[in-house]
Amino acid sequence: MQLAFLLLIGGLAGWLAASLVRGRGLGLWGNIGIGVVGALLGGTLLGPFGQLVTATIGAVLLLWVVRLFQRSRD
Repeated sequence: MQLAFLLLIGGLAGWLAASLVRGRGLGLWGNIGIGVVGALLGGTLLGPFGQLVTATIGAVLLLWVVRLFQRSRD
């Protein structure tokens, strides 16, 4: 049950992060991956202020870093 909740929150957080960064997302599995990694990053940086909020913030930060690297390769 926790895995299903993690995937659901991760997908939602990744989609929200992609929307906030004005992107179109990375697809279902990409959004879930970004959301889960973002949750870890956000939880580490901000502590437990709510799983969805920290996952979204962490995912936004991760997408920002990924886009910085993508721009440098272009």
